[in-house]
Amino acid sequence: MDLPPNIEENDLLWEFFRASGPGGQHRNKTETGVRLTHLPSGIVVTATERRSQHQNREVALLRLADALAEKSKPPPKPRRPTKPTKAAKRRRLEAKKQRGQIKALRRSPAGD
Repeated sequence: MDLPPNIEENDLLWEFFRASGPGGQHRNKTETGVRLTHLPSGIVVTATERRSQHQNREVALLRLADALAEKSKPPPKPRRPTKPTKAAKRRRLEAKKQRGQIKALRRSPAGD
């Protein structure tokens, strides 16, 4: 089992437990579930999908590497609220007025 280059062995806390779910006697008697804690960051990942502890250890390491990579990304830039420009507001109101005039022409003349 090879560790990713940015993870030290003494920074990891491995815990093994009996995984729940289907699998019969083998699943119920052996501690194949893996809980891996990265002590410096406090990230905890679990793996219980595979039948063997060794395979679950590999899966847990991959998940930890992904979680550490995600955590090390810079935060997204904050959204700056924008408003429509004056010209855009004017164009919108002109279009509304024009539409209203078209609808007004459909009406029967008043006063007859």
